[in-house]
Amino acid sequence: MAEDNVKEIEDLVKIVSKLPGLGPKSARRIVLKLINNRDELIKPLTNTLAQVYKNIVKCKICGNLKSINSSCYCSSKKYDQICVVENIADMWVIQSSGIYKGHYHVLGGTLPSFEGKNSGNGLLIESLINRVKKNSIKEVILATSASIEGETTSHYISDSLKNTNVKITRLAKGVPVGGEIEFLDDGTLYSAFKNRTSIISD
Repeated sequence: MAEDNVKEIEDLVKIVSKLPGLGPKSARRIVLKLINNRDELIKPLTNTLAQVYKNIVKCKICGNLKSINSSCYCSSKKYDQICVVENIADMWVIQSSGIYKGHYHVLGGTLPSFEGKNSGNGLLIESLINRVKKNSIKEVILATSASIEGETTSHYISDSLKNTNVKITRLAKGVPVGGEIEFLDDGTLYSAFKNRTSIISD
């Protein structure tokens, strides 16, 4: 029976195919696997997704994911260093490499290259500034991508923090122009962190 003859299956294939790296063919294989293993996969997956939907939210302070019933890691203890990333996927890549073990700040995207300097474009930049001031942060590591948007965001943050005493550094050698943090290997990330350079705002 073709899946497009069954609305429920067709709808599920459409949803699954929206996931990164999956097209219609891969989505069909995944859906077929789920249906053929409904007790082992569909039931626990449905329950887990329902719990995630109900209980997992983004922290309004640091942008990380947290349980709605608990405090976020960013408020758990004192710290003096923050690594600023564009999204949670970037943070996970850096965490898994073991290169940096400090606190993070997830912006939630980047500024368009044409964005005016008076706009944060909905990113958690104001929250970052407040964290720097409140926690007496000594260093902010800008780990944005080496793209035009990433550079624009990096410069905007540097300008926003120029009236503080915080040291601002930027990932250096190892990040190719146009490169995205999420797709860098551990060796490249290690080099970028170890060779990060200070940013001096005019």
